[in-house]
Amino acid sequence: GDFRHRSAAHAGRDRGAVAVALLLLLSGCLFRCAACARPSNVVVIVADDQDVQLGGLTPVKKAKELVGDAGVTFSNAFTVSPLCCPSRSSMLTGKYPHNHQVRNNSLSGNCSSPAWQSNMEALAFPVYLSKVRYQTFYGGKYLNQYGRKGAGDVGYVPHGWDQWNALVGNSAYYNYSLSVNGKEETHGDNYNTDYLTDLIFNRSLEFLKNRSPQRPFFIMLSPPAPHSPWTAAPQYQTSFSNVKAPRDGSFNKPGGKDKHWLLRQPVNPMANSSINYLDDAFRRRWQTLLSVDDMVEGLVKKLDEIQELNNTYIFYLSDNGYHTGQFSLPIDKRQLYEFDIRVPLMVRGPGIKPNQTLAAPVLNIDLAPTLLDIAGVNLSTVNMDGQSFLPYMAPSLRNGTARSFFLVEYTGEGHPSVDPSCPKLGPGLSECFPDCVCEDAYNNTYACVRTLTGDNLQYCEFADSESFVELYNLTADPHQLENIVKKVDPTLLQTMNQRLIKLQSCAGSSCREDK
Repeated sequence: GDFRHRSAAHAGRDRGAVAVALLLLLSGCLFRCAACARPSNVVVIVADDQDVQLGGLTPVKKAKELVGDAGVTFSNAFTVSPLCCPSRSSMLTGKYPHNHQVRNNSLSGNCSSPAWQSNMEALAFPVYLSKVRYQTFYGGKYLNQYGRKGAGDVGYVPHGWDQWNALVGNSAYYNYSLSVNGKEETHGDNYNTDYLTDLIFNRSLEFLKNRSPQRPFFIMLSPPAPHSPWTAAPQYQTSFSNVKAPRDGSFNKPGGKDKHWLLRQPVNPMANSSINYLDDAFRRRWQTLLSVDDMVEGLVKKLDEIQELNNTYIFYLSDNGYHTGQFSLPIDKRQLYEFDIRVPLMVRGPGIKPNQTLAAPVLNIDLAPTLLDIAGVNLSTVNMDGQSFLPYMAPSLRNGTARSFFLVEYTGEGHPSVDPSCPKLGPGLSECFPDCVCEDAYNNTYACVRTLTGDNLQYCEFADSESFVELYNLTADPHQLENIVKKVDPTLLQTMNQRLIKLQSCAGSSCREDK
């Protein structure tokens, strides 16, 4: 009898041990799954006017190493509008400008206007992120008219942001106002307390320190660099002293008779004063980027310290490209050419293999859907024109297809009165230099189709009295020196025109159909 008792007791003990082991296993699983159920964190860094065509990534060596080399660099990233406010509005909403209606940097051009705030901004990606319980932080330049009297003043904080440190107005490094969670905070010119690039970095560190570790976080940092007034941190003011703007491609070339009239007006060759001016701007732009590079390094270090680096996607991009002397235009953006519409884009994060360069075309309207995809939001419930590029970066997570053509659109800005430094050109111009070269005009209004698969082409139509058309084959002519519109088969022009008409009226999924 003893034997049976003992074995029953044994069995009971064994069952208990198995139950305890199972319980431990289960709780381990649950604990692990709770961790893996928490979506990844995201950090987005948006430089202001950083080109990729003219060596704009050269100064940010640490960012290239810590983000690009640690993940993916997109060799065909584009803005859908080469100007700050329309471009940033596209990033926030995932929509082309013809759908979010932000035409330029002015309040009348719908930049941060009350209409934008009540319609489009209410559907921007931060709203969705806060719904899925992300802790959100914004620091730096937002939209050019943000915080101004006609745009809701500093008290207005867009939906979806928990911590808000947004610059009032356009880029500045010193002597600016911030809206800090709706309260005005004014800054002077003390490097240690006021330099905007460093200030937003330090505030993001505070945010990380005070966050709840149970919930994912989203940080968006928008430093002023390398936008004018190009004020470098004191330690970098002598860097790159021998650097000049690159002299290749279309530098100091005449716009030519086959270009839109705005490109035909600059004096060629450029005056020495213009060349010295743009060389100085080129150097100072690079100097300002060294602080952005430090910021990227500091963030990666902090994320590593708090053991969040492996669960965080880091995006590095710019709102538009830039030119310094191309086609004899001194400095600006706003043109349809590669130097103004191509942007840097580097991403690292979970599921992304290092040292990748991807040629799939990615647009800034794709940023919002990608962020929502990472956050686990069902993209079919979101009305955006862009598409998630998570599938290209991390194919193990998603399947996706690359688009074969896309739209770039811009609405020219001008002044109704004659520019006093440039009376001979008449009214309707803006961004004029003392030697009477104007960078923009009312009729610098264009829409382009850019194709990368099959033919490497750009086809553009201007909304002006001559309905001017430009067409470039970028394989044969990477610097867009020759407009070949009169040399190609008219059926090609017809195809491109039809694509353009379709894209200019597309919305949501119809912007992603390659027909």
